[in-house]
Amino acid sequence: MWNGKDSILKERLYGLTGEEGNHGEDVKEHYFYLDSSPTHSYMKGLYKYPQSEYPYPDLVNTNNNRSRYESEYEIHDTGIFDKSRYFDVYAEYSKGSDNDILIRLKIVNQGPDSAHIHIIPTLLYRNTWAWGREGEGYWDRPTIEGKDDHLLCLEHDNLGKFHFAAREATEWIFTNNETNNEKLFSSLNHTPYTKDAFHRYIIGGEEKCINFLKTGTKVGALVKRQVEAGDSFTLDYRLWMDGEDVDIDSPFGDFEDIFQKRILETDEYYNKILTNISADQYNIARQAFAGLLWTKQYYNYSIKEWLEGDPSFPKPSENREDVRNSEWKHLHNRDIISMPDKWEYPWYASWDLAFHMIPFTYIDPYFAKSQLVLFLREWYMHPNGMIPAYEYNFSDVNPPVHAWAVWKVYKMNGKTDINFLHRCFLKLILNFTWWVNMKDLNGNNIFSGGFLGLDNISIFDRSHTNGLQQADATSWVAFFCSNMLNISMELAKHFPAIEDIASKFFEHYVAIVDSMNSFEGTGLWNEEDGFYYDQLKNDRTSFPLRIRSMVGLIPICAVNLLKRNVIDNLPGFKKRMNWYIENREDLHQSMSYLLPDKDENSPKCKYLLAIPTEERLRRVLHYMLDEDEFLSEFGIRSLSKYYEDNPYTFNGDSVHYIPGESDTGMFGGNSNWRGPIWFPVNTLIIESLRKYYRYFGDRFQVECPTHSGNYMNLLDISKEISSRLVKMFEPDKDGRRPAHGRVQQFSNDENWKELLLFYEYFDGDTGEGLGASHQTGWTALISHLIINNTHDHKISTACSNVH
Repeated sequence: MWNGKDSILKERLYGLTGEEGNHGEDVKEHYFYLDSSPTHSYMKGLYKYPQSEYPYPDLVNTNNNRSRYESEYEIHDTGIFDKSRYFDVYAEYSKGSDNDILIRLKIVNQGPDSAHIHIIPTLLYRNTWAWGREGEGYWDRPTIEGKDDHLLCLEHDNLGKFHFAAREATEWIFTNNETNNEKLFSSLNHTPYTKDAFHRYIIGGEEKCINFLKTGTKVGALVKRQVEAGDSFTLDYRLWMDGEDVDIDSPFGDFEDIFQKRILETDEYYNKILTNISADQYNIARQAFAGLLWTKQYYNYSIKEWLEGDPSFPKPSENREDVRNSEWKHLHNRDIISMPDKWEYPWYASWDLAFHMIPFTYIDPYFAKSQLVLFLREWYMHPNGMIPAYEYNFSDVNPPVHAWAVWKVYKMNGKTDINFLHRCFLKLILNFTWWVNMKDLNGNNIFSGGFLGLDNISIFDRSHTNGLQQADATSWVAFFCSNMLNISMELAKHFPAIEDIASKFFEHYVAIVDSMNSFEGTGLWNEEDGFYYDQLKNDRTSFPLRIRSMVGLIPICAVNLLKRNVIDNLPGFKKRMNWYIENREDLHQSMSYLLPDKDENSPKCKYLLAIPTEERLRRVLHYMLDEDEFLSEFGIRSLSKYYEDNPYTFNGDSVHYIPGESDTGMFGGNSNWRGPIWFPVNTLIIESLRKYYRYFGDRFQVECPTHSGNYMNLLDISKEISSRLVKMFEPDKDGRRPAHGRVQQFSNDENWKELLLFYEYFDGDTGEGLGASHQTGWTALISHLIINNTHDHKISTACSNVH
């Protein structure tokens, strides 16, 4: 796009780098993922394009001049959307078949005056030919040729022959998708037609940069319009493979019918999934699913090839072998992957992805299972058993939640795909062994792991601190072990030999939990405070870091229920478990250890396995449900609000409660675990409370909120926390959604008020969305909470009639 005023074409989303932003990198645009069927047979997105000159220098300079104690300067703060002086640019896609894609662009002038716009829909081939490599993925240069002012012909060695048609007569502009080496590197270009040609032609008036022979690997359909206030225009295109049932002489004959059919199918699909909820919750969940689907991305990274360098380019420096990720030479990723946020995090993060798969299971269980299997395959998982963390450093350690996701997806899918469960289990054993060998360095079942995804939660960078015994790391491994126990007991129904492995995970879980609570006295439990803490340990003593944070809440998530009727059908496991019951009665003193909820002879009897005893659980919940500590109006905070006025100090450093964006540069300064609300850990807490309820029932009640005099059971508390999270996205009596913060358009403008953004994390006091603005990955868990607050939901193994 070009509004006739910007200095550059609007070819991609604009944002600040980590050095430019006062809180790290951040996209400075307004765009929304409105809809998508699971198969992408229908998709709809929206971009709001200002009619005034885009304020690039203002965004850079103002953010640069702000301190970390100030909020970010956002695109709406510039006033560029005042008086609605912008275009709404809608992009819709529909499929006639897998290889027949219909495209509709609708441009609406929302402003009070007539305005000019250039639209340049662009078709290009990814450059696979310029690197000097051969083999799969490195095909020869393809071609796009103009046949007339309505039709293009495309040919590719691997993809075959395609056609691209425009409904109206079009000015095609051709170039190649190749770098302008002369401009960037002062070296020779491989072609006179380079990828920046459209900017040079449209804005700079350079006619020689366009190939008027109408051939290339990148083509634009140049459209110029003067649009009156309130008016709109529509552009239709179609891309189809040669041989599809499309009339090349009349490719738009069935265009409207296909579009309407796909929209109807998509509506029918979501109407089956999203039942018994309010209209607004329906909108929230549907846009969450849309964002989840739009945030899939093709990802191609071969470490070995990157280390070698490409034959057509200068040889990389010799020290490239020593940079991070060089020990991952086996890693060869070339897949469609669910990403956290395609702008800020355009690479996978393994623990994020595990959470993505829960909402994905409602809409595309096949994709959810295939992603979980993929990350355990040989070209992802390290030979030593480690799952790659993320591109910045594959060797960073993320919380081990993959087994939880596998077990959860299996159960949500009706416990029908035993092959999926078995495949994942065999590889997860390798990953569990890696954790035990690498992160329990002293062999005492007390684990470390570094920052573990919680970035700046501690008083120092936990990834570079020796002698740290971590309450969350130990709890995460117990959580991992608990899920492996569940999986192995399920598999043992079909493969009796796995009973032995189930016994191994049962005993390992007990050993970890025993150490968590009683190693060298009270383990990582602090009896005086009634909370779990990290500890710094030297040769003579251990020192608890008495910071009440999410680190001390993770232990309540490693809870499990073993059912008597399942145990009775596993005689080997039952015999070993009974030995523990008879010979390790001492464990009752420090943990919830094989406590039956009723007569042990009843087939409905359930045994509780959990890190805290009942009394310790009550003490932890006392903090967690206190609105002056963890419980916010909008969910569970990552750090107690107590530290707002009482910062924790150690060796001259301090931690204080910061409900919004971080005031430090730790981990880039673009995330904050010292107060905000995060969906993934809140979801685990909610799930754990429901497990405790299935054991304790109504006899276990605590004040919620603490000091309120209002007693609730754990199921109702889980629903209360879930409702507070959902509340961030729901409009209040004034039409304001807390997640949108101070942006007035979202509450008082009809063209904004139904639009939603799914942020990375949320202000612990106000619920305002912060961090990456399109992290529909794990924040799509909002759809899971909405559905589960209504009813327990199982996924049909049959996907609907969406094409």
